[in-house]
Amino acid sequence: MIQYGSDRVYELKFNAYYPKLERRNDQWVDIDLKLVLSPDTPAPAETTDLTALVICTVHGVIAQIVPLDEGCDCEFQFTADEKAQITAYIESPMIQTAIAKLSLPAR
Repeated sequence: MIQYGSDRVYELKFNAYYPKLERRNDQWVDIDLKLVLSPDTPAPAETTDLTALVICTVHGVIAQIVPLDEGCDCEFQFTADEKAQITAYIESPMIQTAIAKLSLPAR
């Protein structure tokens, strides 16, 4: 994680994810990710409850990955490695299947 205005970089490793998927409309799916961090890489002290919001198309393509603290925008951004970890999880067959099911037209 990189704090805006700081040159300090925290490189977090994620051990697990707990997703909550919600179809926003005909174009977007929001995925709230509870992140379980490796004990070797604790969250920055300036954060309280770090999560991620991943915005995807209904086809499972990631549009944006946003760090949140206590459910709100925060003064951090994810590093390229952290985004790669989250991307790999979102692109996993399990999550892609969940997005596809959520994106099916209502009957």
